[in-house]
Amino acid sequence: AGCGKEPSSYMWIYILLGNMLRGVGETPITPLGISYLDDFAKEENVPVYVACLHTIAMMGPMFGFLLGSLCAKLYVDIGFVDPGSISITPQDSRWVGAWWLGFLIAGTTNFLSAIPFCFLPKSLKKPEGANNNKSSRGLLENMVATKKKFSPENPKPRNNRMYFTFLCCSLLQFSSFIGFLTYKPKYMEQQYGQSTSKSNFLIGVTSLPPVGIGIFLGGLIMKKYKMGIIGATKFSFTMSFLSYCIGLLHFFVGCDNYAVAGMTVSYE
Repeated sequence: AGCGKEPSSYMWIYILLGNMLRGVGETPITPLGISYLDDFAKEENVPVYVACLHTIAMMGPMFGFLLGSLCAKLYVDIGFVDPGSISITPQDSRWVGAWWLGFLIAGTTNFLSAIPFCFLPKSLKKPEGANNNKSSRGLLENMVATKKKFSPENPKPRNNRMYFTFLCCSLLQFSSFIGFLTYKPKYMEQQYGQSTSKSNFLIGVTSLPPVGIGIFLGGLIMKKYKMGIIGATKFSFTMSFLSYCIGLLHFFVGCDNYAVAGMTVSYE
């Protein structure tokens, strides 16, 4: 009879608002951080610095999966119930891990790491070796000067196809990556009989570090060969094409489905 009751808890609202605030805080890091590096670093060092930024950003999900693996081993009501009274184990399908504990640990860590930013100066001096024309202010001044000098009576609309193509490519890449992180743990649990804790641990250790290493090596290669926008585009296309070709091999790897009564086999 107790299972027939409707859920009356509205705690999901706190989770929703918390994730909204987290998204607001995370959004400026990538665009403003990359713009800052592009303005105040030497031109040949920008690819390496950006690669370092993205590599460190990949370490966050890796540690997140490891933290999730640890929290999944703890019972959801840890600290409120006697551990000796729990009669099920993490291998039991009824087990629910302490998913909420990761939010508290990650939130506290984010808050503490944000404190040093309050002591940064409002503006920094531009290094001598940096390209002044690449800075946001320099670009703006050049655009204004050019516009005044060559101001046509009937200006033509700008057709920035490369920018649009880059946005579409980024959307496709992030969509596939998010799908991978969302469903692969469940696939490992169902197909290979692994626990939630072990699935998160394996993905955090095996999947994300190679991506971070690849981003860092890509930055070093771009710095060594001093690639421009066209060279970087060709390099990105070649690496992406090879990645997709290797990814097609997943279609030839699989396991037999489990025997599920009423679905794959009869009840008898």
